[in-house]
Amino acid sequence: MKGTDRIIVLITAGSEEEAHKIAESLVNGKKAACVNIVPRVDSLFRWEGKLDSARESLLLVKTKASLFSEIVEMVKRMHSYEVPEIIALPIIAGNEDYLKWLDIACRQGFTRAGDDVGGDKTRPYKLTY
Repeated sequence: MKGTDRIIVLITAGSEEEAHKIAESLVNGKKAACVNIVPRVDSLFRWEGKLDSARESLLLVKTKASLFSEIVEMVKRMHSYEVPEIIALPIIAGNEDYLKWLDIACRQGFTRAGDDVGGDKTRPYKLTY
């Protein structure tokens, strides 16, 4: 299997509202092809020497590794946490049509009109180059 520039970034947010704000900013800024928001996760962690917990939202950001540093800076500017969780995992395999869409959606020129990824006009995302 060849190397890939595709990653999933995990980001926790203090509220659903904050999660939606971050997700919209990443997608609108073409830093992510898609962001899934898991509205309620219970997190346990050590903070300032004590066991702590929080009810958070989890963002699953599908993007390119080449955009990671921009994503970190963007999220840190808008996040309510002093030290937000922003970690990346490689995408090692996937539906080739989806991965091609991910690559294109993270570039300039993506719209919902024009040519689609695989020629199937029933797909929700249309791409222009």
